[in-house]
This record gives sequence, structure tokens and C-alpha cells, in this order.
Amino acid sequence: MSRLSLLPAALRRSLEQRSALKVIAGLMNFNADSVARVSRAAGLGGADLIDVACDAELVKLAVEASAGLPVCVSSVEPEQFPAAVAAGATMVEIGNFDSFYPQGRIFGADEVLELTRRTRSLLPEVVLSVTVAHVLPMDQQEQLAVDLVAAGADLIQTEGGTSAKPFSAGNLGLIEKAAPTLAAAHSISAALQNAGVTVPVLCASGLSAVTVPMAIAAGAAGVGVGSAVNRLDDELAMVAVVRGLREALGREVTSRV
Repeated sequence: MSRLSLLPAALRRSLEQRSALKVIAGLMNFNADSVARVSRAAGLGGADLIDVACDAELVKLAVEASAGLPVCVSSVEPEQFPAAVAAGATMVEIGNFDSFYPQGRIFGADEVLELTRRTRSLLPEVVLSVTVAHVLPMDQQEQLAVDLVAAGADLIQTEGGTSAKPFSAGNLGLIEKAAPTLAAAHSISAALQNAGVTVPVLCASGLSAVTVPMAIAAGAAGVGVGSAVNRLDDELAMVAVVRGLREALGREVTSRV
């Protein structure tokens, strides 16, 4: 039986219907107030999943603030995951790596594979999502995705927002910002299908309400959106953005409050 069957029914159904929405608080965001605001907005706005930094107290906070939304924890240190799972995390994720690139920290295919194997060894029965590093050439991203599934990944996530160089205003600029992760979602989805592998692909990094439908059209089963929500200071604005993303995915907003 697939480990994905361990996910809450509503989240599993969203993945199956290719309309899953994950709201990302930030891998480096350990600010409790910020995580609470993002989590509340995710719950009120109808998201399926909240992604927080890998910290047991943040997991508990996110579950409470979001009114019980499933929580994913993100890290590049597998040994941090077990405590977060014990605190209530539904799934774990290696990546994404966007926050590391400005520091000059690059994740190659071999390292991502090793992180995946270590995580699967530590948590053999926990749902695992792994980000494919977008700094790799596209053919290597495709091969890495196939190899990651063989190593135990249950979901594959794309990225690319930090490499985008949008130069236009308005909707055209939003599309330019999302182009790298959209391209990765299309190529990786096709590569997995050609390899006879059936796992959901989450398209993340640089997305907005304008581009999340494009991610689904490119082959993704869901999207992950961070900065469009977590960079806002006003909680009402956060809720409005999450609701807009939910509606852009063609799903009715169901608030958890």
C-alpha cells in the first residue's frame, strides 16, 4: 500500500483531483508570530496543507492556528524530522532550496539523493516530499526525479522562483516569474510518466493566482505558494490571497473556522 494512503482523506483527495494547495511559511522562518499568521490564513483561506520550518513547537503552533490543517515540515537535515513528526507533522519535505542559493549553497543530485535515503531510513513509514534542485540542467532534473522516487520519495516538488528574471509588469511579469518552475513541472511530470512512475508533482516557487492554473496544466497535482502569502503583513490580506489561490485552482473555498 502506498504511503500516500496515510495522508488525511481531504489532502489525498485534493492530490488525486490535481487541486492541492500548500501554503509555505518558510524553511528559514522560525518566527512564531509569523508562522501563526500564515497558518491562520491557510486555514481560513481553504488551503490543504501548511508547510513550516522543521521545529516541534512550530508544528504544534501551526496545527492549532490553522484549526487542524495537516502540517508538512521542511528541512535539509533529516535528523531534525523525527521530533517534528512526533509533534504532529503529517509529512516531511527535503527542500526547497531557494533560501540557500543566495548563500552560495548549492545542492547537487547526489546530495539530494543521499538526504532522501537518510530520511527514508529514519522514517520508513512517513510521507516524504523531495524538491528537485532547479540549478541542475533540465535533463538532470528529470533523471533526479525518477531516482528520488526509487530512493523512497512519495511526492516530487519543483522550484525555480529565484532563478527567474521577470522584466515585465502585471500579469506578464507574474508569468515570467513562474516560468522556471512551470517548465520543471512539465518536464518532470512527463519524465516520471515515461518511466512508468506514478507520484504527485507539486509545483512551487514563484507562483501566484495567475500562474497556479498553469502549473496544473503543466502536469502538477498541486502547488506550493510561499512569498505571495508570507511576505504580507496584514492577516486579512493573507487570507484574501489564499482564497484567491484556492479559487484559481477551481475549488470552492472551505474555511476551517
